[in-house]
This record gives sequence, C-alpha cells and structure tokens, in this order.
Amino acid sequence: MLRNSNELKGMTIHAKDGEIGKVDQFFFDDEAWAIRYLVVNTGGWLSGRLVLISPISVLNSDWEAGRLDVALTRMQVENSPDISTHQTVSRQHEIEYMGYYGYPAYWGGLSLWGPGYFPGALLPPVEGVPVEKIAVVDSSDSHLRSSAEVSGYSVGAMDGDIGHVDGFLLDDQTWAIRYIEVATRNWLPGKKVLVSPGWIQRISWESDSVFVFLSQQAIQNAPEYREGMTVTRQYEQELYSHYGHAPYWDRVMAANVREDGHAND
Repeated sequence: MLRNSNELKGMTIHAKDGEIGKVDQFFFDDEAWAIRYLVVNTGGWLSGRLVLISPISVLNSDWEAGRLDVALTRMQVENSPDISTHQTVSRQHEIEYMGYYGYPAYWGGLSLWGPGYFPGALLPPVEGVPVEKIAVVDSSDSHLRSSAEVSGYSVGAMDGDIGHVDGFLLDDQTWAIRYIEVATRNWLPGKKVLVSPGWIQRISWESDSVFVFLSQQAIQNAPEYREGMTVTRQYEQELYSHYGHAPYWDRVMAANVREDGHAND
C-alpha cells in the first residue's frame, strides 16, 4: 500500500524492550529512490540524541496506530555508531552502521535492497550472528538525501516551472518512493499532482531544483492528488496512462519473478 511520507513523521519506534523514540525525518537513496534510514529522535531517553533506524529492522508496521516495531534492543540503539544527521551520511559511515548491526550491504546486489526486493531480506536469519561473518561490500559513494532537505525544492517542467516538492508517497512493503508530491499552487492554484521518480530528468542540489521530463500542459491536465486520499491502482493506471508511461509495477513483478520464481503483485 502507498503511504504519504507525512504519516511517518511522529511515528513511535518500539524496540524489543521498550520505546526508542519518534521518527523525525528520513534519508532516501536518490538513485534507487528507496528510504534507507529513519531519523529517530530519542527524546528524554538519550537526551534527544538522533539515531538512524533502517527499514531492515522493521518487523511490524501499524500505520493507523503510528507505530513501528523493530528487531532491536534499546541497548543496541544506545551503543550504535554516532552519525551526524545534519551532514551527508557517507558510505564509510554506512559501512560502520551496517557492520554494527550485522546487516549485509543494500548496495551490493541487483535488487532494490541488494540481495532482495524487500528490506527484510537483509535481516540476519539467526540472532546473534557475529558481525565479522556478515560481509559489507564497499562502494565509492553514498547517494543519501534528507527528506527535510529536499522538501521545498522547486520543480521544473520542460517548458517552465511547476511548483515545489511537498512530500513523498512510499510503498510500505519495499520502502520504495513511488511518487513525489508536487504542490503547484504558485502556478495552478490549489492543485497537487504526483510525479514518478522515473520521470525526473535531473536534480540540481546546488540550486535546490528538480527537473522532470514533462510539460506544464501535461501536468496541468494530470489527475489531481489530494492530501490524505488513498492512491488506488486505478488512480495509478490513470496517471501512467495520462503521461503515456509504463507503470512501475511491471518492473516490480519482473523482479519478484526473478527472486521467487513466480509472479507476485
């Protein structure tokens, strides 16, 4: 199911032995467009320290109750590597983090989460497996961006400005970002639209701008997105049909066939 990223903010993270804190923002991969880490404010427990929690550790998601249960203990989180959430999280920091928790690298394979399409595929099957026995593949660079940083970026079409980034819609199973929520009120009063990351031409981190392979007219006539609405498969089909693009779930089904040997939607 698709969820608005606004639902993530404030969700309570529960470890095996108690509450950790609440989600403040997240880091996403600007190549694969997947949420790699939740930034969690620990409140009074660790004097407001911000820690990273990977979707790999999520065992259960109760979106209605605003709760995520993770396969961690409070002591694990307390002793986890310090990573500055106000700076770019480097690949070296990620290697230290993944090694500490005993996770293989998500960037070490062909699927969305390296060896699998779902983050749970990276969760060690046996609790207590020594960290040194779980390989973390190195890479030259990290592609993480803060949701707080990108929110508010201007969005430009092929023939002019559209509006600005106002949020994200994510798949609550794979943690993939399926759409960027674009507010066009500075051009189309009151209207919001959804844009797939696959339609992005480029992102200028220097000018805080996102540019898409779409025209202003096409966006003006696109199906409207309303805050809080449930994005159904019918709505998505209308959206992709309007823009004349093949839907992402064709690729998802192909990936599932490769991993499981049969098709799953």
